Amino acid sequence: MARKTAFLIGTACAAITASLTATGAGLAQDAPIVQPGAPGEAGRQLSAQEAVQIAANRYSQDDVDFMQAMILHHYQAVQMADLVADRTSTPELVAIAGRIDASQADEIAFMQGWLRERGEATPDPAADPHAMHHEARHEQMAGMATPAEMEALAAANGSEFDELFLGLMIEHHNGAVEMVDHLLEQGGSAYDPVLYDFINDVRSEQQAEIRRMDAVLAGLSQDPRNGLSPGFRDAGEAISNLDLVASLPKPTGFFDTENPAGLPPEVSSEDSDDANESEEAAEDSEEEAERRFSERAPFLSFSNTDMAFAGDLMAVGNYHGFNLYRLGADEAPQLISSVVCPGGQGDVSIVGDLLIVSVQDTRARIDCGRQGVSEEVSEDRLRGLRIFDISDPVAPRQVGLVQTCRGSHTHSVVSSDEETIVVYNSGTSSIRDEEELAGCVSGLPGDEETALFSIDVIEIPVDNPGAARIVDSPRVFADDETGRIAGLWEGGDHGEDTQTTRRTDQCHDITVFPSLDLAAGACSGNGILFDITDPRAPRRIDAVVDQGFAYWHSATFNNDGTKVLFTDEWGGGGRPRCRAHDPDTWGADAIYTINDGGLDFASYFKIPSAQTEVENCVAHNGSVIPVPGRDLFVQSWYQGGISVIDFTDAQNPVEIAFFDRGPIDEDILVLGGYWSSYWYDGRIYASEIVRGLDVFALEPSEYLSPNEIAAAALADQGKAFNPQQQMPVTWPDHPVVGLAYIDQLVRAEALSPDLAAALTGALEQSAAQWESGSDDPDLAAQLRSLADDLPAPEAGSLTAQRTAALRSVIDSVAQAVR
Repeated sequence: MARKTAFLIGTACAAITASLTATGAGLAQDAPIVQPGAPGEAGRQLSAQEAVQIAANRYSQDDVDFMQAMILHHYQAVQMADLVADRTSTPELVAIAGRIDASQADEIAFMQGWLRERGEATPDPAADPHAMHHEARHEQMAGMATPAEMEALAAANGSEFDELFLGLMIEHHNGAVEMVDHLLEQGGSAYDPVLYDFINDVRSEQQAEIRRMDAVLAGLSQDPRNGLSPGFRDAGEAISNLDLVASLPKPTGFFDTENPAGLPPEVSSEDSDDANESEEAAEDSEEEAERRFSERAPFLSFSNTDMAFAGDLMAVGNYHGFNLYRLGADEAPQLISSVVCPGGQGDVSIVGDLLIVSVQDTRARIDCGRQGVSEEVSEDRLRGLRIFDISDPVAPRQVGLVQTCRGSHTHSVVSSDEETIVVYNSGTSSIRDEEELAGCVSGLPGDEETALFSIDVIEIPVDNPGAARIVDSPRVFADDETGRIAGLWEGGDHGEDTQTTRRTDQCHDITVFPSLDLAAGACSGNGILFDITDPRAPRRIDAVVDQGFAYWHSATFNNDGTKVLFTDEWGGGGRPRCRAHDPDTWGADAIYTINDGGLDFASYFKIPSAQTEVENCVAHNGSVIPVPGRDLFVQSWYQGGISVIDFTDAQNPVEIAFFDRGPIDEDILVLGGYWSSYWYDGRIYASEIVRGLDVFALEPSEYLSPNEIAAAALADQGKAFNPQQQMPVTWPDHPVVGLAYIDQLVRAEALSPDLAAALTGALEQSAAQWESGSDDPDLAAQLRSLADDLPAPEAGSLTAQRTAALRSVIDSVAQAVR
């Protein structure tokens, strides 16, 4: 009714305008009105009527193009909706089709009337079947289904039709929203108030329908993670092949007691300018009033972030400081100290008695004060690295700092000895004022002095952390031939239907593998492989781009350094990017193999569950799980939970375990979920941004045997585990490690049942001898004989590698029990 009234008012206004125009034309001026041509071309004299038409500013050609294209766009939606009745009986789809048919037909009539009223060409696709092909260019109509897709939809039935229809229609509706946004970006467009209201109604209705369709599409899947109930402490849970061993809330002082879930403050109806309207609406409707929230951020943030481990000590970073826990064999982690030192980010590493913390917030203070820094230039501000002495973990002391131009988003411990620690620092924030820190030049990509397009190499003297300093800021993105510092991806999309990728002027994470002299950089617009033979002078040896990546975020090597798993933080971590209709190659993992010093793409992985509009979800931090003979990876997906994948076959990664909770709140997206999930000393530790800390154990399944889990628990990960730092994992020649290899060979059908049974029996028997330290020469001889019976697989194959490893374990066990 509102639109119909608006159309009638618009018609009346047009009549009045025409009258005024006619009156104006009667008062023709004597001076000529001239429209010049291009240089060298003659101009022309305009009549008064022509001049008036040119001066008309009531609508633009962009408005006309939009309306003409949107008519065809809407008509295709009607065509798709018309297919529903004969192809599915799913009630939700029938209802969606009914709404689309009614609303889009009404809006088509409005747009046609708007165009006719202004004397513009008016498409009528219902009367002209060819209009869909010749009235507008296909690229002008985002989200349109291709003829082949329409044919496939018409040929489908039942559940196949449901899934295809919803996928195409969601993309179609997103396209309509994109068209509206594009129009509003054009200068002078939508000046007509009636048109402006109309296009905003279109956008709102399309977005609401997308949410409804996304929920239906998610419901088609049987994944138990879909549709979990919301709640801060009582959310629904789904778990597979994991055991939730412990769940710890945040410590006191690291959450707002009046708002522990971190919700933005609700805006009551009394605070709204539309309070009276809201009250009237509530009286006229039986529906529950919609909750409204403030859009402002709080003064302090209490987000849990990254973790680091050393011995039985665990550090959990937080925007507000950090917490230290003592780990026990079978107990929940015990909090031993909390350090309040606001600084944002809070990524942590442990080296000996030193704890290194990344600080990025512009309000962070040198003295750890909570009052922040408000001045544009201040000697009290700290952006860079803090260094704490944790030799007494109950009473950590700040003993050093390093100021950097762009703060510290993450850092990587590259090398350390008794004298010096070398750290790579990745700053991703704004460049601070040069008056505050000398050498911090904003500049442009062509400015050789800019603080962009580099990383920081920092040295920390172990005996004098207060003397820590930046020793170099290498231009690791420079063009190899020209030396131009902005030598890699320049930002933008990669063509039609590709992702818009951030410019490469920083690294988010640099994961180092010192024993291999390699580092993998997830550097905004590129994935990069570095040679770090000289830790103070990293050298780029390869760089790749990915058409589906928005922001290269993190990197993890497999244990032998032949693969790298990169993650894409599409949406920055704060957006819902795992909805049913989101592309399964965007916001995902990309697995690359390393061949002759180069990175070769192998596959993508993204969690198969469908998250909601109020759950931030995208690929985030994780680590290798040290099962011998396999490449397993545990990973955080924010409010998408945690997932364990097997990427031993780089081209076919498979999910083998998961845990997820429902959204923190049912009405609004709160930045939450898992920041990091890491395997350490037989357990998975997962830092939850809002809820606290969770501890998991692997459970045996069809994907993972008890022997493989036991072998992982025996792995030697080194003296510490730090984010962005990998050490080679080794396993003892223990019988259970051999049993793990046997399970893998049996799963691959590479061992005969009789030989597998004999080997299993002998190794299980030797386990008792191993633990007691007793000798059994006969058992040793049996083991050697069985080793001789092992098959000889194709050289270089995975089976050959596992067989060789099994033979080595058997030989060592036989030697131990002889």
